[in-house]
Amino acid sequence: MKTLPVDLVSSNAVLGITESFTSACKLPLCLEPVRLVETELDFYGRPQRLTPECFIAWTAMKQAAAAQEVSIFLISAFRSIEYQHQLIAKKLANGQQLDDILMVNAAPGFSEHHTGRAIDIGTLNCDALVEEFEKTTAFQWLEINAKDYGFSLSYPRNNTFGIAYEPWHWCFKKS
Repeated sequence: MKTLPVDLVSSNAVLGITESFTSACKLPLCLEPVRLVETELDFYGRPQRLTPECFIAWTAMKQAAAAQEVSIFLISAFRSIEYQHQLIAKKLANGQQLDDILMVNAAPGFSEHHTGRAIDIGTLNCDALVEEFEKTTAFQWLEINAKDYGFSLSYPRNNTFGIAYEPWHWCFKKS
């Protein structure tokens, strides 16, 4: 059984996320890191942060892709637990069902974005955060090369976590 901090249990309860859901959740608990560094702005011009090691690896991977004329850029990086809470609350307020939301957004406390090591990647001529990303040269390049920089695809098709397929979501696993 996962032991969650009391404030996280309370925060999730406000969203309708029960302790039984979090106990049964197949995703690991993801805590926020002690140290984050500023990265380049994301595709939308928003500031982003990553752990120092992840930022170094991301920069090297992005440069290697560019050297092979493959464009990759940040769509999203670190997300606080509070930000994840607000994201889900907004979707609920817009009438989406919690079960549907939790298939595409991890519950607060369970998102790899909380660790500062997860990135959502985009490329030119492809909308952000769409399954069609898998048909791009960028995705093909990532499938072959991302592991060399410590990144892996977190949510492939039919993943054991029950999260929808996200070809754009990659996590830095090297320490």
